[in-house]
Amino acid sequence: MMLVSPAVLLTGIVTLLTCLLHIYMAINVGRMRSKHQIAAPAMTGHPEVERAIRVHLNTLETLPVFFAALWLATLYFHPLAIPFSGWIAPVLGLLWVIGRLIYMNGYMQAPEKRSAGFTIVALTQLVLILLGFVGIVMAWMATA
Repeated sequence: MMLVSPAVLLTGIVTLLTCLLHIYMAINVGRMRSKHQIAAPAMTGHPEVERAIRVHLNTLETLPVFFAALWLATLYFHPLAIPFSGWIAPVLGLLWVIGRLIYMNGYMQAPEKRSAGFTIVALTQLVLILLGFVGIVMAWMATA
């Protein structure tokens, strides 16, 4: 797959959107700290600050797996028998970003409202991992 293909370019855009989302979450932590007058390095003190910190850190914890799965699926899963199959990974990546926004908005309201976003994130991440695995196996078999 060429590095200028539409799927790779879209995955690059999704990667940048994910980075911007993470920066936005960091800014949200700062806003909550300021709003409730809780200075760093304190991690507790007001539920809204604690939720903002958890959203930010929970997202940080998922980024390595997400980025690896997104790029492996983009680079390896594009079977010719499935039209537009190269677009599946970036579309799933965009769904992951949307799921993370839904997760953040729900969690900031109340921790029990994070489930819908968490489900979207978990499912898209799992599918990306599977697509990456299938794509690598297909590439491996093609070289044999």
